[in-house]
Amino acid sequence: MRITFERTGGFAGITRKTTVDTNTLPPKEAKELPLLVQAADLFGLPAQITSPNPQSDRFQYRLTVEDNDKQHTVTVSEAALPGTLRPLIEWLNNAAKQR
Repeated sequence: MRITFERTGGFAGITRKTTVDTNTLPPKEAKELPLLVQAADLFGLPAQITSPNPQSDRFQYRLTVEDNDKQHTVTVSEAALPGTLRPLIEWLNNAAKQR
């Protein structure tokens, strides 16, 4: 499984981007990441998730997940972030900080 993650926006407007691949992650993380994707039902989410009340200085996240022959991209605003997706976003955000 490979995920490309990009966070844009925020007060400072700094973009954070990373790509993680379970083939190159430590075993514990390689096991954890697919579970987070499954818990988020990422392949069942729409391509665009927006807030009915847009707010300035909020983050926007773009995730592209490739798993075997499946690929799905989701763009979601921080204000509309589904609770099921939050743990995956936090994991990817932390991974982006470390790279």
